[in-house]
Amino acid sequence: MNIETIECIAGAIIGVIVLVTIVNILTLPIQILFKLVVNALIGAAMLYAINWTGLMTLKITLINSLVAGIFGIPGVIGIVIYNYFLK
Repeated sequence: MNIETIECIAGAIIGVIVLVTIVNILTLPIQILFKLVVNALIGAAMLYAINWTGLMTLKITLINSLVAGIFGIPGVIGIVIYNYFLK
């Protein structure tokens, strides 16, 4: 094996490592965005369940859905308290 072949193989290995690193860096924001969308849908479902029971009428907005989805049940309780006492 001559030096040119070794340089070619080393260059290909480094190129693959750089490509894999770039793909991993770019997919991380997509995973975070996907998780945020799923949490917002779950939050909207929780708010809809409260509206369906007739206990209270809550607006299902993007902010309310995100708060309920990210914080879960404590977030829903916070939204209910906010709407009941502060509005």
